[in-house]
Amino acid sequence: MGKLKQRFLQTGCDLYLERLGHWRKIHLDEVRDAAKETSQARNLEEGRQLLKALAPQDLPIVLDERGEQMSSQDLANLLKRIDDNNLGCPCFLIGGPFGLSQEVRARAWKLLSLSSMTLPHELARLILLEQLYRAESILHRVPYHH
Repeated sequence: MGKLKQRFLQTGCDLYLERLGHWRKIHLDEVRDAAKETSQARNLEEGRQLLKALAPQDLPIVLDERGEQMSSQDLANLLKRIDDNNLGCPCFLIGGPFGLSQEVRARAWKLLSLSSMTLPHELARLILLEQLYRAESILHRVPYHH
């Protein structure tokens, strides 16, 4: 949800996107935030935009602090299971400052938590990309993950 505003976060995201590109086709869609709306209206409007951006083959994995926490190895296993069983294209959804609407959470194939702490959505993107790279390095037996 929304563009990255901090240069250091953009630099980190670009680094992991480039690294991930060696193993997995990855596409980043930034859905415009509804900054002029009140918090509840913003949440609903951003949720509609996220759901509209999903393609039929997308397998929505919604990042939510109330979701399942998993290890890096567990994430690698999840990606392998999705690929091996041709379940669809894993599509990770990160909400804006007011989180995600119930509609988005209801559409999720899986709810995943990066932390039980609340993270800014921009930082969550960087952490997610690093963890995806770590998961791919585990699957490809590259000595990044110790």
